[in-house]
Order: sequence, then C-alpha cells, then structure tokens
Amino acid sequence: MAKQKSIAISEAESVVMQVFWSHGALSSDQVVEALVGHQKWQEATVKTLLNRLLKKGALRARKGARRYIYSPVLSREAWLSAESHGFLDRMFGGRVAPLVSYFSEHQKLSKQDIEDLKRLIQDLGNDR
Repeated sequence: MAKQKSIAISEAESVVMQVFWSHGALSSDQVVEALVGHQKWQEATVKTLLNRLLKKGALRARKGARRYIYSPVLSREAWLSAESHGFLDRMFGGRVAPLVSYFSEHQKLSKQDIEDLKRLIQDLGNDR
C-alpha cells in the first residue's frame, strides 16, 4: 500500500471521519443521522465539516442520483500514524520509552497492560 500524505484534521473533523471509517461511502444526510445522539451539531455544522474535509483532500465526493456521496481518501491508519508521531514528537521528543514511563508513573497500568507491554517487547526483541 502506498504511503498517504499527511492531512491535518481538527478534532471535530476527526469525529466526522470516524463515521466514514466505520461505514464507508455516505451521503451528508447519512452522516448527520450517524452523528445524532453523539454530537449536538446542527446539519449545517456537519455540512461545513464535510466541505472542510473535501477541501483538505481527506474526502472525495461524487454525484449520486439525487445527492453527493462522500467517501474517505484519508485512511484511519495514515491519520493515526501522523497524529501519534506528532504527539510523540511534541510531548516526548519522538521517543516511546518516556511515554510509557510517564503513564506508568501518573496513571496506574493494569496487570493486563503490563503483560501486553512485556509481550510486545519480547516480540520486538525476537524480530531483531
């Protein structure tokens, strides 16, 4: 799979993108319906967010029979990668160990978290 360019999207835009990543191609009415009960946004707000995402290249639109159908261009994996790398760079100098250390000191890790981390480290050691 070709690497996607990074597209910066806001927190509100990411909520809309989550709908597409879960459901695929949708009309604006379907996006509004999917967000009912989760967000207190008016239809106009959702359409504004759709237009922003179109302009950024995160979505594409094609003319359907009666309305536009939107589909994601930006994959969840590409967005997650860019967001997590940006977070690591800003907060921990791009290093994972200080991140884990911070959470172990400030937020108790469960036994399952610790076991998962041990397994991950073991697997990483075996790959080298």
